Amino acid sequence: MGELRPIQPGIEVAGFRIGEKIYQGGMAELYEASGQGPDRLLLKVPRLGLGEHPACYVGFEAEQMILATLAGPHVPRLVASGECEYGPYIVMERIAGASLEGILERSPLPLDEVRTLGERIASALQALHYQDVVHHDLRPGNVLLKPGGEVVLVDYGLAFSAHHPDLVEEQFHLPLGAAAYLSPEQVRGHRGDPRSDLFALGVLLYALACGRLPFGTPATVAGMRRRLHFEPQPPRSIRPDLPDWFQEIVLRCLEPRAADRYPTAAQVAYDLRHPDQVSVTERGRKLQRSGTVRALARWLGALWSREPEANAAPSAHLARAPHVLAAIDANDPDEALAQALREAVRRVISVDAQVLLTCLNVLEPPLGGVAEGDESLERSLHTERLMQLHHWAQPLALPTGRVRFHVLVGSDAAAAILRYARAAHADLIILGARGSSGLRRYMGSVSSQVVAEASCSVTVVRPRSEKAGRIN
Repeated sequence: MGELRPIQPGIEVAGFRIGEKIYQGGMAELYEASGQGPDRLLLKVPRLGLGEHPACYVGFEAEQMILATLAGPHVPRLVASGECEYGPYIVMERIAGASLEGILERSPLPLDEVRTLGERIASALQALHYQDVVHHDLRPGNVLLKPGGEVVLVDYGLAFSAHHPDLVEEQFHLPLGAAAYLSPEQVRGHRGDPRSDLFALGVLLYALACGRLPFGTPATVAGMRRRLHFEPQPPRSIRPDLPDWFQEIVLRCLEPRAADRYPTAAQVAYDLRHPDQVSVTERGRKLQRSGTVRALARWLGALWSREPEANAAPSAHLARAPHVLAAIDANDPDEALAQALREAVRRVISVDAQVLLTCLNVLEPPLGGVAEGDESLERSLHTERLMQLHHWAQPLALPTGRVRFHVLVGSDAAAAILRYARAAHADLIILGARGSSGLRRYMGSVSSQVVAEASCSVTVVRPRSEKAGRIN
């Protein structure tokens, strides 16, 4: 490559005017940049001086490839990348907003703030995993918050992509990344499992709520390996005001075995958004960590069994744990349709034990609204609908942790279902088609609107005497 020219403010790189250096990290440097348009940009270059770690160059090459394949509001927009007399470079969108580092300095934070942050980070991870990328370096400095609260994940130098060679794995055999946030499988050298990012998310939630890191900041691989067998101190033993459902979520994310964690980031986001739906186990109730005997059992178990490798593509892993919405019309007396819906749901959830089912109903508000002081009527109707949903799902005999129940309020049932499906990262909506009627022909059906506007698959079910079809 020859000797590289140094980057200085005022020069041009690939047609972009370079401004002041605004950040210097362990692997790269960031500079202000501007092009022909008004957009605020960043120039990123790797640290390639004498004595720098070779991961600086390899990670930068990986980030150039991966950023070019990513899109959406949760990743910075790639403007240009290449190599010139100044070395390799990336020009990208400059995100307006602060990183999670500054917020973490205020920890422990109020629970509602932790919930909101966690839900938004989980949603960003879900969008990333759908694109077959695992971040593998989720830490406060790599989580940016736009002024409106939307999360953007940055720095893909250690990321895994199912669509590119894994340069990091090919070149390095020791765990790379921030020691406090590495998952057990990363410590063991396994990459590409989206549940690794969920472990790091659990570390962030723990730190934001408790004001400390669950495993500290070990400086050696031996120190990092302790998380393979030893649990962190339960959050509620540090902060007694934390509810058991929150501890359940955090400790499930921090399970040593990836198979014991949440299967998808979407399910973490859902539980943070709906804490009343969290199935609390002993994990959420305990106030002391398990002792040496439990750690020894984990160690012996690891000797005799090997956790299976992750799917080659993160999106394939997500496909085994879809979120299914069953939209139930509690006012429809058609038992044949109700049974057909159950059969359709049973077929879907029988495919894999990681499928999450949400039974959904839309409660139309009373005409003229609820009179002041009469909120008890609305609560009673809401409770009645929840009981109807539980009754509808009872024949499915699902364990508590695999089914959720939710009642929405809205005069437009289709719009309410569509909004909820988008927010909950639904993969499939199952709903019934009403029979012919003058009102249906005049106003249109809920099912036809959902089919037309849903961003996920939709199955419209009719009783056995009629036809059923799936529309993707």
